[in-house]
Amino acid sequence: MSDILILTHVDYCAPGHLATVLQQQGFGFTVLRADLGELDGYDLDRPRAVAVMGGPMSVNDDLPWIRTEIAALQHLIRRDIPVIGHCLGGQLIARALGASVYRMPYTEVGWQPLIRRDTDSPWLAHLPREFPVYQWHSDSFELPAGAEWLLSSPWCPNQGFAWGDKVLALQGHPEMTEELVRWWLRDWAHLLDETQASQQGLSQMLTDLPARIESLNRVAEGFYRHWLRLAFGESAGVQTV
Repeated sequence: MSDILILTHVDYCAPGHLATVLQQQGFGFTVLRADLGELDGYDLDRPRAVAVMGGPMSVNDDLPWIRTEIAALQHLIRRDIPVIGHCLGGQLIARALGASVYRMPYTEVGWQPLIRRDTDSPWLAHLPREFPVYQWHSDSFELPAGAEWLLSSPWCPNQGFAWGDKVLALQGHPEMTEELVRWWLRDWAHLLDETQASQQGLSQMLTDLPARIESLNRVAEGFYRHWLRLAFGESAGVQTV
């Protein structure tokens, strides 16, 4: 059992570039499918860092495993270890901290510009004022009490928050790889509606994809660098891969 736990919820919302970073840096990690009950019996006092990935379900779905995962996140947050959430993962963190998660009147899809709030949070130290992140979500979160509002986008004001010094919740998908983007657009293109201004078209999302992914990797690595340093100290800084 490793010191890093990654929670997933469906096969096509994999750890992506996060797994690449950890493997390149020599960190072992455990991946559990929360939706398959793999959290049951897991020792929540073991991990020193936790990442929560995305999924197509809603935090508001009446599913026993969602309640189990929220309770697990509450325990992990009480332990004061670094926790980072991606899309559904960020929404689960928000709910674990007592905030509402709600359905937006549209779906935000594609390479959307994120804007930094006026904050000097160390989570954002590597980022310019505006940068693109891949998005695909219909739900969003409110900010929990005591949260620091970090990021917004034209279609979703609450794109990210920090809570305390060790919790980061993101609405977007910095973990995406070229393979994951193409997988999603191959299997789920029928869900796209280009008449919605909040959605990019298929060709637009695929244009210059390798360069876009390379830039996104740098965004993700900054988040992961800080997450790992919080857990393992300054010697755990992530080199670009």
